[in-house]
Amino acid sequence: MSSNYRFWGIVFALAGTISFAFRPVLIKLGYAAHPVSATTLLFLRMTLSLPFFLAMAWWINRDQGAVPIAPRDWLGIIGLGLLGYYLASLLDFLGLQYVSAGIGRLIMFLYPTLVIILSAIFLKKNPSSRELTALAITYTGIALVLSSRLGIAPEHRAFMFGALLIFSSAMCYAVYLVTGSQLVKRVGSVRFTAYTMIVSTAPAIVQFFILESPSALDLPANLWWIAIALATVCTVLPVFLVAEALKRIGANHFALIGALGPVTTVLADFLLLDGALTITQILGGALVISGVLLVSLKGN
Repeated sequence: MSSNYRFWGIVFALAGTISFAFRPVLIKLGYAAHPVSATTLLFLRMTLSLPFFLAMAWWINRDQGAVPIAPRDWLGIIGLGLLGYYLASLLDFLGLQYVSAGIGRLIMFLYPTLVIILSAIFLKKNPSSRELTALAITYTGIALVLSSRLGIAPEHRAFMFGALLIFSSAMCYAVYLVTGSQLVKRVGSVRFTAYTMIVSTAPAIVQFFILESPSALDLPANLWWIAIALATVCTVLPVFLVAEALKRIGANHFALIGALGPVTTVLADFLLLDGALTITQILGGALVISGVLLVSLKGN
């Protein structure tokens, strides 16, 4: 493997991580720019990214040697698309109405630890001592992150409600990863991603037309630009970058670079949204990132 090949893998991993890290920041910027609902913002994100995933699916299917997808796998694609992309995204969008982008990203970053817990419960895969240590570190960290916002005041209750929504989003994504791992091997990662994203757009559209009126799309230009960036830079682009990075440098090295995601979000939150973490929350965030790295990195 040439050094140039690996170099570009690292570049793609960094770009994909940073692109994805800006998603909660753009969502918060959208809420700040105009009184827009989570339903409308999710609708814009899904519909504006849909043409790219349709084009991806068409391009893949041009290969006459592609293995046909079995009916049971189609059911899996539909179910996981609804759970892993639609419901997980909806809960994330709703939760970010109540918590900062930085804290929201730290909570979402828990999903590798949730994969360990779900695998132990449903797949009978007993966690190793290293994984148990990582779980203890990670959830001590998240307890520190949330500790300053415990209380009965309305703003504290709203914050904890938002944190619970984003944790539920992380849980949905973890279920998606655990149950979809074998399906991805049969279908192929890029084709699986394209199809599940296409599937997840349908309920977002139905939800919008049930809950909102067409006048909800009468939005200022700056919000449309935010929605376009959310759909392209923070949704479509990371899919391609991460897929190529994983192929070039592997999951272990990508996990190290991926740990920059929450850090990027916290910095962007501070610079663009005046968000800030307390010393206790910074310490908790460092523990969360350390614990997730301990789970994600595989021994040689």
